[in-house]
Amino acid sequence: MATFLQNLIDAISLGSLYALIALGIALLFGIMQLVNFAHGELIMVGGYTFLLLEHQSWPVIVIGTTASVVILALLMERVAFRPVRNASPPTLFITSFAISYLIQNVMIIAVGATARAAQLPLTLSEPVSIGPIDVSRLDLVTIAITLVLLLLFAVFLRRTRFGLQMRAAAEDFEMARLLGVRANRVIAGAFAISGVLAAVVALIVVEKTSILTPTMGQTYVLIGFVATVVGGLGSLPAAALGGFVVGFATVGLQAWLPLSLRSYRDAFVFGLVIVILLFRPQGLVVVRSEQVQRV
Repeated sequence: MATFLQNLIDAISLGSLYALIALGIALLFGIMQLVNFAHGELIMVGGYTFLLLEHQSWPVIVIGTTASVVILALLMERVAFRPVRNASPPTLFITSFAISYLIQNVMIIAVGATARAAQLPLTLSEPVSIGPIDVSRLDLVTIAITLVLLLLFAVFLRRTRFGLQMRAAAEDFEMARLLGVRANRVIAGAFAISGVLAAVVALIVVEKTSILTPTMGQTYVLIGFVATVVGGLGSLPAAALGGFVVGFATVGLQAWLPLSLRSYRDAFVFGLVIVILLFRPQGLVVVRSEQVQRV
């Protein structure tokens, strides 16, 4: 039972991290039908901002990292995506890849390709005893932050005027524009929120791994995209659900696979994803078909 509870908490923590990544991707897809593969570079830049500020107090680190990632997200929207907003989905897709590789190569030129180490000035890696199990403080913080952000996000979308405009744009962007919703403002707001989510992910990831590379974002954006597809394209709750599903699958396979097969864990995870999509090609949650048809 103790082992089961330990694995359960690990799965919830990892699923929470993946849910945050998937939400950042799903938010832009819901409004623009854009799968932003440069979202991983927002996480990467947040990690390197962390490195620059690692000797500062934790409020300075959090604020500085969030501000830098949000500014980059807004610049990305204004310079790269706004000029091609009305282009076809493949054009948006290629643009996101181009921005991703551009930022990667700029960072390689600026800081080099060698991995760097960083450490948050908080003792989050220390365990906390809960009954018969020892739980990392970082796992508890990750779960708590995710729950708070999901709650705030839900309140924002349902209770604020800007949130209602964002929901309307996600349902039918053209109709929302005809009804007076300002497209530039809504899309910039969506990019800013995705930047906040990316900054939170960057802080958690760096504390978990303590390793930074210019290409680190590729892994996380792939996981976030897979989680979004598994949950169901076009739905924010479905994206969060997909993140938890992938997180639970990853931890479960790590715990239950024979030792000789654990190095192939990721292959088994993606194999499970393929099985899910064979039976549920629309994802676990059914969303409006016209949104998916725009991809």
